[in-house]
Amino acid sequence: MGSIIDCIGNTPLVEIRQMNPNANVQIFAKLEGNNPGGSVKDRAALNMIRSAMDRGEVDQKTKLIEATSGNTGIALAMIAGIFGLEIELVMPSNSTAERTQTMEAFGAKVTLLESIEVCRDYAEEKGTKDGYFLLNQFANPDNYLAHYKSTGPEIWRDTANQITHFVSSMGTTGSIMGNSMYLKEQNSAIQIVGCQPTPESSIPGIRRWPEAYLPKIYDASRVDRVMDVSEENATRRAREMARKEGIFAGMSSGGALHCALELAEELESGLIVFIACDRGDRYLSSDLFGGKE
Repeated sequence: MGSIIDCIGNTPLVEIRQMNPNANVQIFAKLEGNNPGGSVKDRAALNMIRSAMDRGEVDQKTKLIEATSGNTGIALAMIAGIFGLEIELVMPSNSTAERTQTMEAFGAKVTLLESIEVCRDYAEEKGTKDGYFLLNQFANPDNYLAHYKSTGPEIWRDTANQITHFVSSMGTTGSIMGNSMYLKEQNSAIQIVGCQPTPESSIPGIRRWPEAYLPKIYDASRVDRVMDVSEENATRRAREMARKEGIFAGMSSGGALHCALELAEELESGLIVFIACDRGDRYLSSDLFGGKE
């Protein structure tokens, strides 16, 4: 028995079978939508808030603020509410209604602005004011350390130490940084593969950051390969994953799966794990699942 916080982590690892193009390669999805807040961001949100409280940087009088494209905001709203903390979340105005309404359900104040870059600038400026604390997932080591402490060890354990390739979409880059740190410590031969959108694509949760906005926690030396994925392929794979594998996840997960499938075609053998970042019900008001393959 415990609180909802105790339900964060230890998410299932399930095999992709119908879509796998190579019988000599296993592909597994880490189902982060099974976290109570519905995404991989529950891990980082908990570690960022709890660590700041442990260090005395945040108390009941502090107003938290953060820019987010959605999943981090939902997770932060949930965790802040549990700890009785006030939080303002700043999001792009094109975010789905499900995301905004979920944050508000958890008690957060939501501010909508025109782009994630503008949101980041707004949050950083307001975070300098008295009484505010900017969590700053893009530069906060507690973001990637959440995955070093939990996600990486779970993957290593649940693959019986057999993982050869780790694939992750890159947004704040916390997931790929923390997992790379842990997995490379266990076996330096494990290949770390990041996914980013093609220059013309827009994929929620994955970014091709302008140099000025590249997350400060990102260390290119920890990524062995970066693969581009188009909006079309990320959408197609998310739909296929639901229909063929029974895994209902968002477009960033579809992007990671697409890269994992392309990688599998190149290998003679191996065990690939990719992060299925969130749940598909977060996108029902969009056209993600309204089209056909």
